[in-house]
Amino acid sequence: MRRLRHRIGPVVVAALLLSTACTRAPRSVAARPASGPGAVRALPKLGYTLQAGAFAKVENAARFSQSLQAQGLEAAYYASGDGLYRVRFGDFATKERARARGEALKSAGTIEAYWVVAPDGSAPGAGGRFQAHPEDERGLRASLVDTARGYLGVPYLFGGTTERGFDCSGLTGAVYRLNGLKLPRSSQAQFEAGRSVDLDEARAGDLLFFATNGGDRVSHVGLYLGQGAFIHAPRPGQGIRQDRLADRYYSRAFVGAKSYL
Repeated sequence: MRRLRHRIGPVVVAALLLSTACTRAPRSVAARPASGPGAVRALPKLGYTLQAGAFAKVENAARFSQSLQAQGLEAAYYASGDGLYRVRFGDFATKERARARGEALKSAGTIEAYWVVAPDGSAPGAGGRFQAHPEDERGLRASLVDTARGYLGVPYLFGGTTERGFDCSGLTGAVYRLNGLKLPRSSQAQFEAGRSVDLDEARAGDLLFFATNGGDRVSHVGLYLGQGAFIHAPRPGQGIRQDRLADRYYSRAFVGAKSYL
């Protein structure tokens, strides 16, 4: 790890277990088709954010993200394309407010350096791959898929995002956040925020929802890759992986597809 002091406190997991995202071992339910198109409700876009850290180990980047979340700052780490992991966090209306928070974190000794990230995702002077937010829908969908693939193999954690990994809605939230869009936290809230699309009309970057505990309530979510495949965090003890809707378990638990673009 470089450009970051060792001031990250212990991860508080207990509070995360109160989350209502992915839940315990699944139980199959009868298949349910996605509903017809509903009212479109655009996702909020991120304003200015901050980038900090350059970590050789993903565990350190995730631990740093957790420490920022404990301070009320939404954070997501990502592979920056140079063998290191970096963290983007916060949501500020102006560049001045972002810079003020960055200076406060420096003064507190939390970080040694930071970069202000513009709403389009550009961060002049920051290291690593240019992590822009595409404006066109085709580019954005491709970027969502590319971002999700970057998390393949990361362990699952019920209820949050820590050095142990993501839960299902934590994963989809991080993927969208790194592309400039803010999803609600839980899988149920993400389901309610999206526009329903028929499965045969779903496109890469849309989200797929499942009722894995029986009944009709959504309890699981994955990011659709197209052609029946999706990426998700399945359950504790398993890493983030790619699966197919043709699998009998997922086809029976499927609730519907949602689009946010």
